[in-house]
Amino acid sequence: MNSYEVNFDGLIGPTHNYGGLSFGNIASASNALKLSEPQRAARQGLEKMRYLRELGLQQGVLLPQQRPHLPTLRKLGFGGSDSAIIEKAAKQAPELLASCYSASCMWTANAATVSPSADTGDGRVHFTAANLNSMFHRSIEHQTTGRLLQAIFNDRQYFDHHQALPGGSHFGDEGAANHNRFAPDYGAAGVELFVFGRYAFRENSAATAHFPARQSYEASRAVSRLHRLQAAKVVFAQQNPGIIDAGAFHNDVVSVSNLNTFFMHEEAFLDKAQLQQQLQRQYGDEKLHFIEVKTSQVPLADAVTSYLFNSQLVRLPGEDAMTLILPVESRENEKVYRYLRQLQQQDTPIKRVEFVDVRQSMKNGGGPACLRLRVALTEAELNAVNPRFMLTDTLFADLNQWIDRHYRDRISPADLADPVLMEESLRALDELTALFNLGSFYEFQRS
Repeated sequence: MNSYEVNFDGLIGPTHNYGGLSFGNIASASNALKLSEPQRAARQGLEKMRYLRELGLQQGVLLPQQRPHLPTLRKLGFGGSDSAIIEKAAKQAPELLASCYSASCMWTANAATVSPSADTGDGRVHFTAANLNSMFHRSIEHQTTGRLLQAIFNDRQYFDHHQALPGGSHFGDEGAANHNRFAPDYGAAGVELFVFGRYAFRENSAATAHFPARQSYEASRAVSRLHRLQAAKVVFAQQNPGIIDAGAFHNDVVSVSNLNTFFMHEEAFLDKAQLQQQLQRQYGDEKLHFIEVKTSQVPLADAVTSYLFNSQLVRLPGEDAMTLILPVESRENEKVYRYLRQLQQQDTPIKRVEFVDVRQSMKNGGGPACLRLRVALTEAELNAVNPRFMLTDTLFADLNQWIDRHYRDRISPADLADPVLMEESLRALDELTALFNLGSFYEFQRS
C-alpha cells in the first residue's frame, strides 16, 4: 500500500501583524511594531503550498483562527459590545489586545504532535493538540486547533484525537516543532524523537540563562503515552540550552529530519553522540544519515537568522534523494549559501535545494517548516481525510480571490484599536467557513 507525507500548511489570517509577542524569538522581537502586509503574507504562504503540490507532494490547508479572540478578552474582564471591548482593551491593556489579534496559528508545526498508525498501539494516527502554554497569545489556540483537526481527520476508524495536556508550565507542549520521526518509508514503523528543553519535576543541571525552554520532558513523555508508542521505539533528547539562548526557541530552528536523514547543527543537542547512537540502535540495521553543519561552516547567528534548518526536508515522488525547501533568506546569507552549494556535492541524501519566499512569516520568526504540520498517511488514511482541506487548483484560486476581497495591504499597531479591523476579519472568516463547508465553526458564529 502506498504511503505519503502530507503537509498541512496554515493559511495566514487577515490580522497578520508584528506584535513582538514571542520572547526568545529574535525575528519576532526585532520586527516588533513594524508595518505588516497581511495580503502579501497570505499569498506567500498559499504560493508555497501550490509550489510543493506542483513538486508532486500531497498538500493540505489548515484554517486561521478567530482573531481578535473576543472570548478571551471577555474572560479577562472586558465587557460590553464587541466594539466596546476592542476600544477598552486598546486603552487599558494594549498588550492583551495584541495577543488576542495575533495570527500565530499560521505556524502549524506547533499545532499538534502526530504519530503515524505504524507506530501506535491501536494502528490509528494519533493527534495531540499542543497547549502552547509558554506564550499567552498561543495558549488560546489549542481548543480551536483540536476541533479543526477533528473536522479534517474525522474518521474514527483511522484517527484518534487527544485534548491538549493540562495547563501549567510543568507540561509545556510546543507540538511537532520539537518532534522528529525516522522510518524507511512513511507507512513503515519508525522511531520517534521527542526533543525537550527542560525538566519540570527534577533539577535542571543544564538550563537556559536568558530565554525560556518551552518544551518540557514531562510533556513529551505524556504525549508518547497518549499515542501508545512502544518504549523501544521512542527517544527523548534534551536541546542544548545554549542554542535556545541563541534564539532557537524550538528544535526545528536547528534540525530537521525525514525518513532516514537527520540534518542538524552540530550544537543542537546536549549530548549529540549519545543521541545518534541511540537513534541508530533503535532504528535497526539500516543506516541513518546524520548530516551535521559545523559552527565553523555556519555560525549559530547565521543559522538562526537564515532559518537554514527551519526548512522542509522532503522526498519527491519517484526520487530517492532528498530536497531541502528553504527560505530565500538562506540564499541571501553568504555563509549559508556557500554551505548549501557544498552540501549538494557531498555524499549525503540531500541533492537538491529550492527556495521559497515567505518573508512576511520570517519577519515574525517562522520559516517554511514552521508553516506546516507533517502527517504520514497510508493510502486508505489519505482517502479518509476530509477532501475539502486538500489543496486543488480550484481551492487555490478560490482562496486567492477570498484574500483579495478581505485582506488589507498593511496593518500598523494602531490599527488593532479600530473595531473596523475586527469586523473585516470576522466577515472574512464567516465566508471562509462556507468555502470549506464547516458550518458555524467559529465562536462568533455560534453566539
